[in-house]
Amino acid sequence: MTEMSWTALAVPDWRARIAALAAPFRTRLAQRARSAPLFAHAYAFHLNMRFGGMPPLRMAEFARAQKLAGLKIHVEDGEQASLSRMSEEALHTYGAAMKGLGLELHVETSTTEVTGLANAVRIAHATGATSLRCYPRYEGRVSDIIERTTADLRQLTALDPDGHLRFTLEQHEDLKSEELIRILKAVANPRLSLLFDFGNMINAYEPPLAALVDQAPYVSEVHVKDCLVQPDRGGWAHAACQSGKGHLPMHAMFVELLLLGEDRPQVLAFGLEEEEGYFAPALRFPAEEADPFIAARSASFTHVGSGDLSTRLLQEADAARRQVETVRALLDAIATEAERTQG
Repeated sequence: MTEMSWTALAVPDWRARIAALAAPFRTRLAQRARSAPLFAHAYAFHLNMRFGGMPPLRMAEFARAQKLAGLKIHVEDGEQASLSRMSEEALHTYGAAMKGLGLELHVETSTTEVTGLANAVRIAHATGATSLRCYPRYEGRVSDIIERTTADLRQLTALDPDGHLRFTLEQHEDLKSEELIRILKAVANPRLSLLFDFGNMINAYEPPLAALVDQAPYVSEVHVKDCLVQPDRGGWAHAACQSGKGHLPMHAMFVELLLLGEDRPQVLAFGLEEEEGYFAPALRFPAEEADPFIAARSASFTHVGSGDLSTRLLQEADAARRQVETVRALLDAIATEAERTQG
């Protein structure tokens, strides 16, 4: 693979893309931009849930206050108060609270190992969640990671025999789009699709829109964020930042994602995953060997820093609220542009 300079990549003209659409597609785009299913994401309150005692119910209250469609939450978010630490009765109570608030619940886990998947499925069933996200964190050659992940995900039918859940596999910085699609095709489970993250392809040395083109037929859910792309040992690292202040073509990606699906939208949830302060190093490189080795890594976490903790937690909460405003303004701009060009 030829080494690419991030700064040399063409900046997509999302307005020109909209103007070039046929009238029915512009109408579709405007309607979908104004009704996009936005979900709160617990990672936007990662530090508050780790260090500030913020429980999962307050995440639900945030989603409700922001008039969002639902909540995406990791089974470990909230430390001792997390879903994974709750009793079955508490899980049912939490699910009832979500329903009472009119929110759809999606749960997430940072593994594809069957024991971890089984626990996440148990939690999803108990809370009435409709979707479960996963991704592999294996150490080894890429071919081995693909083989092990495929074997894991073939167990999904047995774990959820009545088909209550949708499952998504997320690109999470190590595997390339083609490798994820290879796993999906090998598993051949109609309830398994891809979750497209706005920035995680960067670490796998894929430009965002190129990755989206590849993943588009298989995407059903999205994580929305922005980041600064940094050169890293010949590859690309990403440093998450305030949405709208980074290098990612957010407007262009939203346009393509909103257009997916003929009679109905293909993307069922846009999770607002502001991650300001998160850093992820390059994992794939242009000069890598044919079957590269991926080292072991932890689940995602953000360093809290050395400043005043209470100030940092307030900054994170403000950033989460600001992202909701930014994304809504971005979607409004897309809808307005689509409506403007209809004449």
